[in-house]
Amino acid sequence: MSPGEIVGRALAAGMGGIAITDHNSAMNAPAMAAMAKKVGLACLFGMEVQTAEETHTLAIFDTVQQALEMTEWVYAAMPKRVNDPDTFGDQPILSAEGDGDEIVDLEWRILAMGCRRTIPETAAKAHELGGLYIAAHIDRPNYSVVSALGSIPSAPDGTPYFDAIEFSRTANADDWLPKAEGYAVTRSSDAHNLDDVAKVWTEADIDAFTVAELKRAFAYRLTKPSPRLTRF
Repeated sequence: MSPGEIVGRALAAGMGGIAITDHNSAMNAPAMAAMAKKVGLACLFGMEVQTAEETHTLAIFDTVQQALEMTEWVYAAMPKRVNDPDTFGDQPILSAEGDGDEIVDLEWRILAMGCRRTIPETAAKAHELGGLYIAAHIDRPNYSVVSALGSIPSAPDGTPYFDAIEFSRTANADDWLPKAEGYAVTRSSDAHNLDDVAKVWTEADIDAFTVAELKRAFAYRLTKPSPRLTRF
């Protein structure tokens, strides 16, 4: 998927804004920012951090620079193993110029592996940089905080690590809302191919598609996830 294709599909689906969260990296955030700006689509930038607990968590920011700072922090705690394209595929970094489909570099690190950063550390860093921290697809049997830890963790004094939690596109809300432990709930497409973009979504009454407005929506439980997918 190129940035141009992603924003085009999101606009066609009537999305008011999207967040881009590649696995363990935000190196394509500049290309996404350029394409989103070109077509007038609101966009947030971040990454899906695979923590030391083997959980997937989302760090989301207003700016490309914040997302890139988070990327460098995660990279510093990743195994220094070179990606094997035959096994894991190429990891292209795309140009922020033109149509955003020109490959300017290939990420050498194997991004499919986790990092040594824990959930408490990652939450602290995401919030230090001014971002949101969300527990990804808590309903999945692998790489979710619930499957790995049994519940949604918080600090010893009860302070939440997460600003919200995410349901996968197939999660049954009747089954999983009781396990959301009072957190605001989002639902995301987690799109790994173009046809999955905007298949599900989250609605909220916000003044702008920004971290501050989403934080407010999460605090007051103003989010409304779309219905789940039952057929593909």
